[in-house]
Amino acid sequence: MKWLIIFAALIPLSGMANRLNNSNDPFKPGYNPSTQRMQTQMQTQQSQQKLKLQQDQQRQNQEVQRKIQEQRDSASQRVLKSQPGNSNLQQNSTD
Repeated sequence: MKWLIIFAALIPLSGMANRLNNSNDPFKPGYNPSTQRMQTQMQTQQSQQKLKLQQDQQRQNQEVQRKIQEQRDSASQRVLKSQPGNSNLQQNSTD
């Protein structure tokens, strides 16, 4: 019988323990809802900036690769044109 009374007394306390473990608990000392919102906004903004930087870096890498390929193609064309017997390539050239 004593166990039943003790158990019944502890049930409400277990529900309170869940709320105290919550990081957004308004009963927690130092809790400030505007600080919580600001932190969330800053984290969101930081994530967006990181994603934008990654996209910019990927775009730059693609542009560099494209320019390198263009230079290779141009160099190959120059080599082909300079070969004896490739006079028809020189006539079709737009360089």
